[in-house]
Amino acid sequence: MSDVSDAGPFQRRVEIGVAIGTALFGVVVMLGSMQVGINWGVEGPKAGFFPFYVGLVIVIASGINCIRAFSEVRPDWVFASWSQLRAVLSVVIPTAIYVGTLPYLGIYLTSMVLIGGFMKWLGRYSWLMTLAIAIGVPVLTYFTFEKWFLVPLPKGPIEDWLGL
Repeated sequence: MSDVSDAGPFQRRVEIGVAIGTALFGVVVMLGSMQVGINWGVEGPKAGFFPFYVGLVIVIASGINCIRAFSEVRPDWVFASWSQLRAVLSVVIPTAIYVGTLPYLGIYLTSMVLIGGFMKWLGRYSWLMTLAIAIGVPVLTYFTFEKWFLVPLPKGPIEDWLGL
């Protein structure tokens, strides 16, 4: 057994939890597919035909993973220490906030905040370097996509206010 002071969740429990979560996702996919039809129609397969079988494969694979968790993973194996999980969450949580706010604030402002936050908070770069990269990357992205390739990216109120 690992050091008790920094021991994390047990691997078997994590694998079973993930298997249950993916199995539920597969069931949701299958139920949604059944609502739009999984049979073969006059014009060919209905809209839910392929997603239904993808959901079925997800459920079966989740069951196999759950069986493997019981048969191959020792109950005292630690998945990761709490400090390792904190390090992962320090990246996952800001990234999830970035993805959640991107449709409302636009890609440029949110990217500026995310890049600047990561550089200053996790990388401990100087303010000059942080501001240069955090502002420079979205500006370069704007010119690359919007001006040269003519591909519009999601914009928010700041871009509207600036007339971009």
